[in-house]
Amino acid sequence: MANVRASYIAIFLLAAAVRAGGQTAIAPALTLDQAETTAIARQPQLLAAQLRARASSQRIREARSGLFPTVNFNATGALVADTGTSTAAGNVTTSAVSDRFAYGGNLTQLVTDFGRTNALVGSAKFQSAAQADMATLTKAQVRLNVREAYFGVLGAEAVLRAAQAAQANRHLISRQLSALAQSELRSTLDVNFANVLESEADLAVVQAQSVVAQDRSRLATAMGQGKPVTEALTEPATIADTLPPAPDALQQQAQTQRADLSAAQASQQAAHEMALAEKRLSYPSLNVLGAAGQIPFHDHTLHDRYAAAGFNLNIPIFNGNLFAARHAEAELEATARQRDVEQVQLQVNEQVRDAWYRADEAYRSLSVTARLVAQSKEALRLAQDRYDAGLGSIVELNEAQLNETSAEITSAGATYTYLSRRAELDFAAGLLN
Repeated sequence: MANVRASYIAIFLLAAAVRAGGQTAIAPALTLDQAETTAIARQPQLLAAQLRARASSQRIREARSGLFPTVNFNATGALVADTGTSTAAGNVTTSAVSDRFAYGGNLTQLVTDFGRTNALVGSAKFQSAAQADMATLTKAQVRLNVREAYFGVLGAEAVLRAAQAAQANRHLISRQLSALAQSELRSTLDVNFANVLESEADLAVVQAQSVVAQDRSRLATAMGQGKPVTEALTEPATIADTLPPAPDALQQQAQTQRADLSAAQASQQAAHEMALAEKRLSYPSLNVLGAAGQIPFHDHTLHDRYAAAGFNLNIPIFNGNLFAARHAEAELEATARQRDVEQVQLQVNEQVRDAWYRADEAYRSLSVTARLVAQSKEALRLAQDRYDAGLGSIVELNEAQLNETSAEITSAGATYTYLSRRAELDFAAGLLN
């Protein structure tokens, strides 16, 4: 069947090239892996998520900067002033002012804040990990969208081929009955019934062509490109492995593989670290301070350089319960994030279970639709024999033809329906990361 489909596609593309101007070059077929690779490289949604993950990682450096010394350079001048001042770079005092120009630097180094800055760094790390997990989830969603669109195109084209085959058959039967009616071997009623079926077949082909065009446009969007996909799509080599007998194993796998669950857990850890940081707001903090510089232009009462070192111990006493309220808020938020994790776990289990049932239904339908096609073909053969022998009516034959066409169309899309639902199951289990 795959060889027949490939030959059909090749003939179609060759004929199109000849009609376009005699060129016989055939565009290479698009594989599923190529479609996914293109989507990962070009899909704006994924690129935006990756940029947000990179931006979030910078917050770790922002939080960690509090652990490093702060050094500033200052230059201060007072060129018209009274005498008798004390001066240093970075200040123009108002108690006494003198002519001078001074430059120098000051240094501030945190000695300890009892772990508050470290807790902020930890919170930033977990927030960055959560953002990276969301980028991973976006990548899995992009891959799922591509697979669904890809299999949708293949399924729509299979339905189109079935509809075109039925259309050709209906036209043939209509011509045969018209010839027989002219020879008065069949009634005009039979011809009218055949014409109705012929028109229905034409309508089915028009509808199938529209679906193919829509699905190709959807595939282009999933791949992150503006123009519809025109290349022939490669048929999957094999159908995916058979499903596990129950969704339990996949549910357990999803608990460790699903990126959104990992993101929720990382967000909960970030909230816990933030609660620790807010708790340590009420602890003392100790900083070492230093300053040094030169005064190349100064009043004769001043020295030409200065230097100082010291420390600052800050002990919070009372601020209207601000720190206590911030700590309580952070604790409640951390508890709420834990509940969010539990909710995501329930949703993941439900999604895996539902996806497994849908995939199992599609998988079991493969054999049913194949059997349905065989049965409808046999029923059509019998109805045709009865009609040719004058034992059956045109209504009976038409009904058999409709049943056979319906079975062919259902069977044509059954394989790709299963592949799409298997992709949904893989996404739900976290296998598309």
